[in-house]
Amino acid sequence: MRLFTRLSVLLVGVTTLLALVVGGFALTTARHAQYATLDDAINTVATAGGRRPVSALSDAVNLVQQDNLNLTLVVVSVNGQATIVTQGSTPLRAVATLADARAAVGGLHASADLPGFLYRAIPIGGGDYLLIAGSTAAISAANDALVLRTTLVALGAVVIAALATRLVIGRDLRTFSALTAFASEVAAGDLDRPTPEVTSGSPDIRALARALDDMVGTLRATIATEQRAAETMQRFLGDASHELRTPLTVIGGSAQLLAHPQVDDAARARAAARIAQETARMSTLIDDLLFLAEVREVRERAPEVVDASALVGEAAAAFARDHPTRTVTARVDPGVEILGRADYLERLLANALANVARHTGPHDAVAVSLAGGASVELRVEDAGPGLPAGSYGRAPESFVRFDPSRSRASGGSGLGMSIMADVARALGGSLTTEPSDLGGLALVVRLPPARASVAAPAAPVAS
Repeated sequence: MRLFTRLSVLLVGVTTLLALVVGGFALTTARHAQYATLDDAINTVATAGGRRPVSALSDAVNLVQQDNLNLTLVVVSVNGQATIVTQGSTPLRAVATLADARAAVGGLHASADLPGFLYRAIPIGGGDYLLIAGSTAAISAANDALVLRTTLVALGAVVIAALATRLVIGRDLRTFSALTAFASEVAAGDLDRPTPEVTSGSPDIRALARALDDMVGTLRATIATEQRAAETMQRFLGDASHELRTPLTVIGGSAQLLAHPQVDDAARARAAARIAQETARMSTLIDDLLFLAEVREVRERAPEVVDASALVGEAAAAFARDHPTRTVTARVDPGVEILGRADYLERLLANALANVARHTGPHDAVAVSLAGGASVELRVEDAGPGLPAGSYGRAPESFVRFDPSRSRASGGSGLGMSIMADVARALGGSLTTEPSDLGGLALVVRLPPARASVAAPAAPVAS
């Protein structure tokens, strides 16, 4: 049974029950009041006639006529003869007997001998009795009419309750049904279906619609993220397979060449050199993949306070020693610390400087800087060709090169930028690319500091 039907049945049932209770109480009260009025009239006449038995009959007749009471007065003689003195609106359907009169002396009485009447008798002398009878037919008729009116009122209340249910909560329940159908369709996979618009109704229904809309929006975003992640992983696996297939092909060809008996020593030496070169390249690629997987996993080691100033200064000095033909400028704020892992920061610096060495000329200038403060900023800039227009600020992806000219021939696999971005995220920061003031590329890494510190004036470390 639907919710609207259940609520309608419940409300109609409650309304019917209340109508029955109230109507029953009203009927009972009215019936008791009418009987009490009839009792009072009979007792009043009996009391008036009982004061003086000699004049009881005349006193009773006078009181009935004076107050216009709807009563019947019957004189029952000692020999059992009944004489009607005053006739009410409803005549007696049987003749009163002496036994009836004697039974009714002292209080109201009802019997099968006089059906439809209440009566009382008083002695009036000589063994005779005055029987005062009042018909209950009017009370029954009034009670039947009241039952009919009460039934009609109850039916009207039930109809009004049903209409009120339809008008007051019908719209909310229809909206609720629409939201339920929408949720079922979304659960079935129809994520593009728009959320039903709810502009009216109770605040609870509007709140439910907003919550459902937010939930579906979050679900859509989550599914879109999972789809992008699946596509990225599929592309990653394809690119990794391709990157590994290339050196394996070269190694396989060189091995076949070495196995040929007619190859001279020079060709054998070149084949052996190619095998060693491609093996080293494949080993480097596998190391990068393993490190990338490690960085992307949940970190098991607790973070430590890392002296970023010392690590950056040492990396810049080592790069300057290894590349004496370049102008290397390092400006490092002393005492800058981050919370993370020293090997991650070392790997980030190694990848950044290796990219500079691989993709810029031997005489292009390099600048390394580290600034502390509310956010630690590490910049590695070069005077090389930079990135193509529109590539700056883009998030790096695995095996994707910003510049097609930076091909495999230069030794790059497209993992360097991805590793640096993942390391930056693992350290709680981010990596972005910007045009350098030197004319090339600037890698900007922003990391949270280990603690608040005041940066000292920068000093050159190596040049």
